[in-house]
Amino acid sequence: MILDLFAGPGGWSYALSLLGVRDIGLEWDEWACRTRAAAGQLTLRTDVARYPVQPFVGRTTGVIASPPCQAWSMAGKRLGLLDQPLVHQAVADLAAGRDTRETLLGACRDERSLLAAEPMRYLHALNTVGEPEWVVMEEVPDVAPLWKQYAVILRAWGFSVWCGILNAADYGVPQTRKRAILLASRTRPAEPPPPTHAQHGEPETLFGPGRAPWVSMAAALGWGATDRPVPTVCAGGGPGGGPEPFPSGSRKTLADARDRGTWQHPHRTRRTGSPAGTALARTWSLRTNSQANATVRRADEPAGTLFFGHRANECLWVAEPATTTADEDAPVPEAIRITAAEAGVLQTFPADYPWAGNKGQQFSQIGNAVPPRLAAHLLAPHFAHFGPDDFTLAA
Repeated sequence: MILDLFAGPGGWSYALSLLGVRDIGLEWDEWACRTRAAAGQLTLRTDVARYPVQPFVGRTTGVIASPPCQAWSMAGKRLGLLDQPLVHQAVADLAAGRDTRETLLGACRDERSLLAAEPMRYLHALNTVGEPEWVVMEEVPDVAPLWKQYAVILRAWGFSVWCGILNAADYGVPQTRKRAILLASRTRPAEPPPPTHAQHGEPETLFGPGRAPWVSMAAALGWGATDRPVPTVCAGGGPGGGPEPFPSGSRKTLADARDRGTWQHPHRTRRTGSPAGTALARTWSLRTNSQANATVRRADEPAGTLFFGHRANECLWVAEPATTTADEDAPVPEAIRITAAEAGVLQTFPADYPWAGNKGQQFSQIGNAVPPRLAAHLLAPHFAHFGPDDFTLAA
């Protein structure tokens, strides 16, 4: 089996389903578990820190872990940074078969900090029988020093290991989401997947095709289409009738619409008192939080890192005034909250992914999830039937 610790709403699981395999997720949050159930994913609703490892020993091929990031994230108080020495101590102790978690937890400023050490408890027990074959872990960039400690231990156990920071935008995610990644394998050299996208597109050369430009929010959401629609998701209906599992768009269609000065949010172009069809703004931008230094990105760029705090949602679409003479008197629409479906698509979930819970619970799941497209790139090398020549997820 493939064991998915802190499985969340199913970013890793959805990516694995596209690769033709399934995992079993361990997750505590009620609403994430409900989302997973609605998506048809196998789940044990449990506390990862309390669940016994023995049922998995002798049965586990791969281990995935995305520990909760709230203690470390820049969106929170970041008490995990203050607790980092305690987490390092817990990892070292667990790797040696000593369980000192209860003592160390009492000294932590944030009880969630120590969850980043939990994967080592599972890995140590599995290593006694030469498992797993591979490990993939993901967290916010500040956890990179901890991943380096894991790497030293795993190398001593016979793994090839790579760890570093990857930008999700370099793998076709319409979001410049940077994450600390650890990749380990007993059967192949561990190395990061080659980037498929770049901030600026690259031309084809004698050595192969260049990287595509970063995917913009507008392209991912299907904005800017005029006479030809831009798809946002195909649930089994890609070009030629085949599956197209991730949001995609036509850059040419978007460019054509932008050149004519008409590309806008397709559902945000009319407000009370405005005539039908009036172009109220030339561009929309996404503001990713309510702070003075909030990241603001135009719709023709990738989003910044999506995160959602105590409010139901802290991301707003804001419009720039029209600049042409014909539209200079048109009112500028007020800021509009991003929808859960839009946020999910910007994380590369399908537009119809079955998010459970109220608005706040849905946004919390979305912000904490690993983008499935990034997950698929990280996982694909472990499946021999899915080689680089037919890596359709990179298209």
